[in-house]
Amino acid sequence: MHTNRPNTQTLDALGHKLGEAALTLLVRLYPEVRQARPEERDAACAAMRAQVGPVLDELLTDAREAPTVAHVAFQSAALSLAQAGIQALKDGRN
Repeated sequence: MHTNRPNTQTLDALGHKLGEAALTLLVRLYPEVRQARPEERDAACAAMRAQVGPVLDELLTDAREAPTVAHVAFQSAALSLAQAGIQALKDGRN
């Protein structure tokens, strides 16, 4: 029986690529992260991890509904995760 759901290995690979893209965006959009204390960076990563489930669900839905623009959905997902990390860093500084 074939389902229209990605397998675990595919999701793991997608999650890994999404995490790399999100971290790259975090550093590019908020270079102050380089001066953050380790606990501030940990908080940013935790905030990003907390958003992975809903962001990944949205990415998969968008990619299924509009496969020709799946790359845009991926970029949007990475940006959403990066923004969660940036907000955590900003909140930690206030």
